[in-house]
Amino acid sequence: MTTTLLAAETLTRTSTPEAVAFWILAVIAIAGAIGVVAAPKAVYSAIFLATTMIALAMVYVAQEALFLGVVQVVVYTGAVMMLFLFVLMLIGVDSSESLVETIRGQRVAAIVAGLGFGILLVAGIGTVATTGFVGLAQANEGGNVQGLATLIFTRDLWAFELTSALLITAALGAMVLAHRERFERRKTQRELVVERFQTGARATPLPNPGVYARHNAVDTAARLPDGTEEESSVSTILRGDGQR
Repeated sequence: MTTTLLAAETLTRTSTPEAVAFWILAVIAIAGAIGVVAAPKAVYSAIFLATTMIALAMVYVAQEALFLGVVQVVVYTGAVMMLFLFVLMLIGVDSSESLVETIRGQRVAAIVAGLGFGILLVAGIGTVATTGFVGLAQANEGGNVQGLATLIFTRDLWAFELTSALLITAALGAMVLAHRERFERRKTQRELVVERFQTGARATPLPNPGVYARHNAVDTAARLPDGTEEESSVSTILRGDGQR
């Protein structure tokens, strides 16, 4: 009974601007989360995820957790998500590739991980509902940064160390997988040119589309010195059925 009264009293202490900000940001965050899994392209998913993270950062600020809000924007949204976005824009991801499992059983593992996260979320909400809420004054005792540091380096030290070890292991694993050992000497420019002539390949780079043509467009073939068109200067995708 006491716990219920404490929870009700905490909920009634929520100010009207805070409640309005929460409901607006909650709608934005949920819409962004749905967009992450429903977007047809990976770049759109990354943008939706960044939107969700920014909404969460604003929720932290509304709860007077200024340090967490700044970290959420600077570290996750500003660094990690923008890195993902730039990588996706540079290398590109075909929609047909996303339907092919590159790792066996990854869909089953994703479903199991999602169910496990849902169970943990329900358990956490149930624990808070039964044990009562902690007010902002008690959570930010001595300041938001000081209160967060106290939790990290006292009660949650073991979990913090495990997370740090996991991130370091992931970074080292990515470097090991991306590293390519060179077993032979790098060829010089002269050797590459000689090899190109010997194999009968094209000696010079391909001309850009539109060079010495009437229109400077990517679908206009370049012209050779004799006036004929250089078909290889136009992508096969833009050629269509031979019509430009």
